[in-house]
Amino acid sequence: MLKSIVPTRILGVIPARFTSSRFPGKALAVLAGKPVLQHVYERASQARYLSKLIIATDDERICKTARSFGAEARMTRPDHASGTDRAAEVASSETAQVIVNIQGDEPLIDPAAIDAAALALLDDPDVPMATLKRRIEDPREVTDPNVVKVVTDLAGNAIYFSRSPIPFQRDGGGTHYKHIGLYVYRRDFLLAYSGLPVGPLEQAERLEQLRALENGHRVRVVETEYESFGVDTPADLERVSLLFEPSWK
Repeated sequence: MLKSIVPTRILGVIPARFTSSRFPGKALAVLAGKPVLQHVYERASQARYLSKLIIATDDERICKTARSFGAEARMTRPDHASGTDRAAEVASSETAQVIVNIQGDEPLIDPAAIDAAALALLDDPDVPMATLKRRIEDPREVTDPNVVKVVTDLAGNAIYFSRSPIPFQRDGGGTHYKHIGLYVYRRDFLLAYSGLPVGPLEQAERLEQLRALENGHRVRVVETEYESFGVDTPADLERVSLLFEPSWK
């Protein structure tokens, strides 16, 4: 197996919380006969380079459900401001030097996308953080502030993330990329991340990944074909359920 020839231990962490302003309990919502969280876990488990996979939560209901389908679940502090902080708490008690933060509300997460992002750190020891981008095909997404765009330099490092349509295409046309919110960190960088100063760009855009750029750290961005399908609302659950039918019935 490829896992055996990768010397660096890579830990996958799936932060999952019960409270959500738009969809409380979404991690446990049933999709195609299973909780959303179980779909995430089972697909992430197929990533070839993950040495270990842990669900991190602050809710006993999620912890109990995760263990019922065979996942390793870890109770974490209830006062974390973000999934990044929750992943960092788990990483602090593990020896893995590369940590993959996997969104707990993406039941169609592509294992190959996880591997591609992790390899970005294995291939370049000087990069502290990596993430993903996908070419935008629907022009409406370019101007949608809910779709985060990213521009990179010639080496594939992020120049900027924005809710605005970047880059501006003076002559029309051109290519835009959306950011896919899966993150890979070196352990020491992740543990220090929450202590980095929050800059004006992060405050303006409400994008946590800008903290790395504002503090002078590189973020490697890998292109993927994976299309993110997050479950943030009951309507999202209905939409994603159509992608499972009729195979699960």
